[in-house]
Amino acid sequence: MSIRTLCLLLALPLFPVIASAQTDGNRVTDEIQVYDAHLAGPGIFNLTWHQNFTPKGSNVPGFPGGLISNHAYVGVPEWAYGVTEWWELGLYMPIYSFTKNHGSSLNGFKIRTLFAVPKADKRRFFYGANFEFSFNAKQWDTKRFTSEIRPIVGWHLGDTDIIVNPILDNSYIGVKNLDLAPAERLAHRFTPNWTLGLEEYGDYGPVHSLKTFHNQAHQFYFIADRRVKGIDVEAGVGIGVTASTDKLRVKLILSRDLN
Repeated sequence: MSIRTLCLLLALPLFPVIASAQTDGNRVTDEIQVYDAHLAGPGIFNLTWHQNFTPKGSNVPGFPGGLISNHAYVGVPEWAYGVTEWWELGLYMPIYSFTKNHGSSLNGFKIRTLFAVPKADKRRFFYGANFEFSFNAKQWDTKRFTSEIRPIVGWHLGDTDIIVNPILDNSYIGVKNLDLAPAERLAHRFTPNWTLGLEEYGDYGPVHSLKTFHNQAHQFYFIADRRVKGIDVEAGVGIGVTASTDKLRVKLILSRDLN
């Protein structure tokens, strides 16, 4: 896939009215992951199970009627299918949670389409772009429909990976209100089956008026990846470093090909 093609794909979500984000460091989330441009092979189905729990978070919802993040457990199965060497389709459904103020709830679903340079894991420099389109329950987001634009840029430097996802969240209320919520990953492969690293997830606010550091969300995750009997396992512990971020959250991601 050429850089020109990638630029055209990045522009697709901008043709409708573009938007702002509803991201917040004290709000529950279903997916805590840095994308590395890996694609399921053509004709391959993959299942990834995302889970996270917040032992120490906010007791105030991110918006009136929203879910409380403190002691919240959130999960979602992600179903993916490799269409070509450079294109993958995905479906997150159902997004579910157990929270103090809403109990058990279903929170919507997401569809996604991921484009990336073929065989990204074999390249020194790799790139791609993922687009997600969400349908949200009223307790999950103030907007019924939202989307995400996630460019992917990274380097495989021997056994060390550097990956950046400069994410823009979109709630369809104007271009200037796109929300900058980047994610980054630095990891080292110590053995063929063990990788340890550090990830950072932030929310800087609308691109036209970024928040001060104190009001931004910044959470650092110490992560470990291991492959066990055909299942890719990623576990992480996240620590919030600003007042606008949940203080402690843990995540677990399990992934395997189904055929």
